[in-house]
Amino acid sequence: MINALRGMKDLTFEESERFVHIVTTAIKISKRYGYSYIETPILEETKLFKRSVGESSDIVGKEMYQFIDKGDNDVCMRPEGTAGVVRSFVQAKLDRRQNEKFKFYYYGPMFRYERPQKGRLREFHQFGCESFGEGSVYEDFTIIQMIGDIFKALGIGYDLQINSLGCPECMPLYREKLIGFLTECKDELCEDCNRRIETNPIRVLDCKNEKCQSLLTNSPKLLDKLCDECDADFKKLVKLLNSENISYEVNTNLVRGLDYYSKTAFEFVSNNIGSQSAIAGGGRYDRLVEFLDGKPTPAVGFALGIERIMELVQMPEVEREGYYLGAMEESLVDTLFPLASKKRATDKVTLEYAAKKLKAHLKGADKVNARYCAVIGEDEMQNGTIWIKDLVEKSETTISQSDF
Repeated sequence: MINALRGMKDLTFEESERFVHIVTTAIKISKRYGYSYIETPILEETKLFKRSVGESSDIVGKEMYQFIDKGDNDVCMRPEGTAGVVRSFVQAKLDRRQNEKFKFYYYGPMFRYERPQKGRLREFHQFGCESFGEGSVYEDFTIIQMIGDIFKALGIGYDLQINSLGCPECMPLYREKLIGFLTECKDELCEDCNRRIETNPIRVLDCKNEKCQSLLTNSPKLLDKLCDECDADFKKLVKLLNSENISYEVNTNLVRGLDYYSKTAFEFVSNNIGSQSAIAGGGRYDRLVEFLDGKPTPAVGFALGIERIMELVQMPEVEREGYYLGAMEESLVDTLFPLASKKRATDKVTLEYAAKKLKAHLKGADKVNARYCAVIGEDEMQNGTIWIKDLVEKSETTISQSDF
């Protein structure tokens, strides 16, 4: 027997229904905020992610499904969604329409080669939104508000963490101070942190090693080193959250896992999914369009992990719907097809091909959660009628087949 690859799984039955519920809920709410759908390829040039996500990141360094294809192209399966959307944005020359704003939502599979664990697979799915052309911190707040609406609609509790990652004006000064601090205690830091001191020191703040975290308690804080513009934006974000009574925590070690973020960074976390507590995250990436050869364009976005939240979602009660249609004699089965075709113009119809007794048909209607059980027997065939039972109201009626 051939099984699915490790870290990749099928979505069937209740899980698939939960998946569809999450996606349709997120789409409905993102549309209310003005977002439209974008689809980008699963396979992209490897250099897209090296240039955007950053060669110092674990994604590029360790986790990408990267290979040389039959045309000698260096390609990889997308490990995240933002870079592909930005590539599409630049390729379509939308970056040249500087006075316009664009908002896209997407969903689909992403791929990272890492150790599978609860809520983390090698093939996983994300829903995300990207907003281009709006530099105001009001847009950062609006995206946070939208994510909150999505989780509220799905019945998911969360804690919100926020931080500022500064900009090209204030980040270099902070980076120098952080390198100085880390160099003094490098002998006590883990191997990954020592590597990051040379490549991307701010990522040390994101280390999950408990000893490293304890050493970072006294590290310089970027919030204390922000330039006037970044400081004003962060204070404005805090004010907006307070005004809408949105609870949050300022986490000065929140840096996100990708190199393209600047200014606002945020994560929605849950304590109900084990060690992988982040269920959504994002922030502002005003320089990424420029990194990918486009004109400078402010941008902000987020992604949520669908597998991460599957177990947290409160599914709505499924109401009975549609018709179950059956015959009591084998000779009558053919007469069901034109009735089913007509009814499917307006309703869901489950057609039973095997002739059965009435009791068996009622059980069949229960199994498919149909609202109505409609059956034709010899008497109904002679009279040109069809017997229908409303399985919610528990009422029965007989109507003309022409009225069905």
